[in-house]
Amino acid sequence: MRKKILTTFLTCAMALNLFTAIAEPFSDRMTFTVRGTGPDVLLIPGLTCSSAVWDATAKRLEVHYRLHLVQIAGFADSPSRANATGPIIQPTVNALDDYIKSNKLDHPRVIGHSMGGFMGLMLALQHPEDCRKLMIVDSLPFFSVLFGANDVAAATPQAAAMRDMVLNETQDEYAQGERQYLPSLVKSPEGLKAATQWAITSDKSVVARATYELMTTDLRPKLGEIKTPVTILYPWDPASGFAQADTDRVYQGSFAALPNKTLVRISNSFHFIMLDQPAAFAAQVDSFLK
Repeated sequence: MRKKILTTFLTCAMALNLFTAIAEPFSDRMTFTVRGTGPDVLLIPGLTCSSAVWDATAKRLEVHYRLHLVQIAGFADSPSRANATGPIIQPTVNALDDYIKSNKLDHPRVIGHSMGGFMGLMLALQHPEDCRKLMIVDSLPFFSVLFGANDVAAATPQAAAMRDMVLNETQDEYAQGERQYLPSLVKSPEGLKAATQWAITSDKSVVARATYELMTTDLRPKLGEIKTPVTILYPWDPASGFAQADTDRVYQGSFAALPNKTLVRISNSFHFIMLDQPAAFAAQVDSFLK
């Protein structure tokens, strides 16, 4: 009887796409988890993150959408594969384009957090046919403005120093640094616990090189070429130490040249908006997907 019930459940679950189907790596840059049925939506996590950062979002959306959850190689205890050496961001964007075209996805909507949002912006710029709409969750077209740099030349020495510091750390030193840093990015206690675990189990070489690439790539001069509608969510919290007006100016100024955009501030949140303000985040995602 137990076997019969289990068999019946498995058959129904597969028919309804209730199970997560973890694909073989589409490329050496990433793996994909496909969930649900309906219009296609790509969900790209940020630096050091697991695709599990989208779990609550996926649970809500999989009834109406076919979700493609990206896991970037080398982050959150995933094998580094091709990301073990050399560039990371541009080859991963190339692989995303290949995945979309090879699977004949019909102009999917793309949601990306942090580095994932940056990759989404590159995808919309380089392959506008791939992306119907883009949502960026706390990302910038030039990350180094947060460190006071006005251009790539000014950012490069600091970016190189940060990269080399992480590369030269022991694994324990790297993990301790992440434990000290993550509380400034996540307010939610449960979210902080998860994000910290993802970070300390990431390949620190992949983290170091990806950080350098983020800090030394400036997409601002090309924003005017992007025709894809883009929604930008960005956080602000009194505990951040930055005035709300100053935060608004950073994001509004950074995306000023982007023609078809909507900027939305999410208050009382740190960097991981989906973990710190899940209800507000869900409402914005629903609006974006309409």
